[in-house]
Amino acid sequence: MPALRLATLPLVLLAQPASAHGLSDVDSGSLWSFDPWLMVPLYAVGIGFYVGTQRLWAHAGGGRGVSFRQVGAFWSGWLVAALAVTSPLHWLGERLFTAHMAEHELLMVVAAPLMAYARLNGPLLWSLPASFRPAAGRVLNAPPVALAWGFLGHPVSATALHGLALWAWHAPPLYAGALANPAVHRLQHISFFATSLLFWWVLLHGRGAGRSTRMRDGIAIACLFITILHSGVLGALLTVSTRVWIPGQGALAGEFGLSPLEDQQLAGILMWVPMGLLYTGAALFFAHRWLTVNDSDTPLASVRNPG
Repeated sequence: MPALRLATLPLVLLAQPASAHGLSDVDSGSLWSFDPWLMVPLYAVGIGFYVGTQRLWAHAGGGRGVSFRQVGAFWSGWLVAALAVTSPLHWLGERLFTAHMAEHELLMVVAAPLMAYARLNGPLLWSLPASFRPAAGRVLNAPPVALAWGFLGHPVSATALHGLALWAWHAPPLYAGALANPAVHRLQHISFFATSLLFWWVLLHGRGAGRSTRMRDGIAIACLFITILHSGVLGALLTVSTRVWIPGQGALAGEFGLSPLEDQQLAGILMWVPMGLLYTGAALFFAHRWLTVNDSDTPLASVRNPG
């Protein structure tokens, strides 16, 4: 039964490669990918974060400037991102829709929020030589850069860009182009991760000193609600569709006892349910904070409760 095969695919993925006709002929060492266009930026950010953290702690003390929790979050997210684009999951993702969806979810709803929480801009700035930091600060505060960040850092813009990347790259022509062209495939991964990092950054850190914590959390809840809705719709469309959207994506579906359509349906379920649950969990976190936060230190609260 197709439904039973879909439900038991995780077990099949663990057991099948050793005996499957097509996969058994593949050298296991060749399943790891090391694309310099993806790995060089990833390593550059990792080295910069490490160097900057050490300099910050040498200057201000351990855990100050960037907390131990943020460091742990950064390296956890960095490791997830690195494994997503280098492990056999990446190789399989070019041949199995379900694996491709799992890879993208790891980038968007695991690695990106962890690295956004780490607030890596501070350590990265400190990773520069001391003589370069003032110039870098002036560039970041320059009117054109500030104007661009004012647009990108707005919750509506960040949510829209994240949603646009998700929908655009699942349009059959663009998705098929990513499978056929390595450069387009790199752009797909980078845009998924970059828009997700921006989205989670805005939700976690907000912008505008005049906003209370409660208001920022309320905005985050609204943005996550919208994201849950549209990503759920896309996942549902993939799941209930009676035709294969990208014929070349399910090349190895038969190796796991699936038809290409069933592979697509399982990919849709992964987007619809696990991804939706992670977004919902984040929304509940912000809702809890919204309900329990004490805004007594905000200017508005001080006016309402003088003395």
